[in-house]
Amino acid sequence: MFEFIRNRSKMLMIVLVLLIVPSFILLGVDGSTRLSEKGVVVATVDGLDIKQSEWDAAHNSELQRLRASVPGFDPKLLDSPEAKYATLERLVRERVLTVAASKSNLVTSDQRLARDLQQNPSIAGLRRADGTLDMERYKQLVGSQGMTPEMFEARVRSDLSVQQVVQGIAASGFSPGAVADMALAAFHEKREVRVARFNSADYIGKVTLTEADIEKFYQDNARLFQAPEQASIEYVVLDMEAVKAGLTVSASDVKTYYEQNSARLAGNEERRASHILLAAGKDAPVAERDKARARAVELLAELRKNPARFAELAKQNSQDTGSASSGGDLDFFGRGAMAKPFEDAAFALKKGDISDVVATDFGFHIIQLTDIKAPKTRSFEELKPEIEAQLRQQLAAAKFAETAEAFTNSVFEQPDSLQPVADKLKLPLKRADNVGRQPLPGGTGALSNANFLGALFAPDAIEKKRNTEAIELAPNQLVAGRVTAYTPARTRPLTEVRELVRERLLARRAQEMAQREGEAKLAAWLKTPASAVLPETLQVARDKAQTVAPALINAALRVAPDKLPQLLGVTLGTQGYAVISVDKRLPRTPVETGVGKRDQAQYASWWTSAEMQAYYKTLQERYKVKIKVPTPVINSSDSAG
Repeated sequence: MFEFIRNRSKMLMIVLVLLIVPSFILLGVDGSTRLSEKGVVVATVDGLDIKQSEWDAAHNSELQRLRASVPGFDPKLLDSPEAKYATLERLVRERVLTVAASKSNLVTSDQRLARDLQQNPSIAGLRRADGTLDMERYKQLVGSQGMTPEMFEARVRSDLSVQQVVQGIAASGFSPGAVADMALAAFHEKREVRVARFNSADYIGKVTLTEADIEKFYQDNARLFQAPEQASIEYVVLDMEAVKAGLTVSASDVKTYYEQNSARLAGNEERRASHILLAAGKDAPVAERDKARARAVELLAELRKNPARFAELAKQNSQDTGSASSGGDLDFFGRGAMAKPFEDAAFALKKGDISDVVATDFGFHIIQLTDIKAPKTRSFEELKPEIEAQLRQQLAAAKFAETAEAFTNSVFEQPDSLQPVADKLKLPLKRADNVGRQPLPGGTGALSNANFLGALFAPDAIEKKRNTEAIELAPNQLVAGRVTAYTPARTRPLTEVRELVRERLLARRAQEMAQREGEAKLAAWLKTPASAVLPETLQVARDKAQTVAPALINAALRVAPDKLPQLLGVTLGTQGYAVISVDKRLPRTPVETGVGKRDQAQYASWWTSAEMQAYYKTLQERYKVKIKVPTPVINSSDSAG
């Protein structure tokens, strides 16, 4: 029953998550490949600018994070003006909370930072058996996110400070049970109604239109029949792939790389093991853990006497339900797949050996190593294409900054043509017609980038046909364009849109006829209620809105219970009109105790979310937040084809 509410609260819950949980949107910081000091200002917070380049980088980072964490993620889901605007709002929110933390002197101590890093599961997996941190693997982990350890720790410290801004409100959110019950009872209330529909579609055949009607409607509603401004353009894109295409890797470099890295390129060793688990989580009482450890010691003693009984004892005693039935078999696994103490013990054993009792956060294990799968050494010929690709990537990364500078200078120094930069850097000169100022829904690449389109439609670019500046689409991707022909917005002639005008006018007249007849019936029935002819009774409620128009449900539930029964009219927009008789109030169906408590908890969560959102809006006003990019507008049904 609560699924209806939950679906409509999704955006509110997203706000809650974004305010409480550290975002960890880790941005690339290679200054040689970003034009961080250039670009349009898209927002300001407390007088500090957020530039287009920061916005683009944040959106790209979010895209890369989802690609890495969600198998099969379709990047097109984030390639829309709405998704990109949402990234900008998150970026602004982060900046607001960071400023608030700084102004309130909310700092994170070294001890608090150390404790958080110790609890970070990604970092915990990098600890050696003696508890020390493997610094090389740690550097690799944060380096893959474009950061040094110092930068990563500074980011974590900042996120912890930001959390303090909203923790007080998050922790104090409270809704008394009686208040929640009252609100939920009102929300789930039902009404018995009867509805007479006057559908616009039923009146289309009764509408008669003259040429004069069509011409007048066209003149009065010219905005509905406008063709937007359009341009024909040419543009060049510089990205890492383009830089790679111009690079060659010598055979000697490939051979040397293979000789120095053959062991690493072969892959990782995998091991197969079976285990017996005596479960006792790290938070279990000491007595419970001691009891589990003692039982593990007893089983180990039996196995030392007769190792062949391992599978039998695992089936009888292991509390790992996933492997006990198969004698504790865990199949093959590599490093990083198991808890660190378990992994260290398994990789220290010889085939057939049985470990001592191993303690993890899950309890106590006895491990038997059953097989070892050594990595296969791959030949030079097998690995040659892969090595060449890796070396080309490394060379391209080093070369890109130099090429980007040449690209930026060339489009500026020769502003009347892009052919010179295309020739100089061996880039294809692309062309596109009918390009609009707004990105098309579902578009990809340069023509879906609002910043690039904004530069193309700037007065200087349109009037003088000059190159735009080099604009960063994403990290390691630049574009420059030039308008070759421009058509301003215009009202399409009637001869071109006559059928569209006729269809719109027909729909409007039919809607007006439906409403007039509905209003006349309502007036007559109000005078003589006994003459009202309405269909059979149905029940309406907010959580059962699948078959009833929302406008009807809202109208029925707005009527005060002491005013029932009541007749009223409801405009249904393009669908027509309805007369509704709200006859009876039906209270909420009683719910089970468990469901009621869950609903109360959900309501309290929404209340807290609303308080936090209100607080965030206060911070926005305090720090004078200005988002200078217009909110994307989804094309309405009124737009002229």
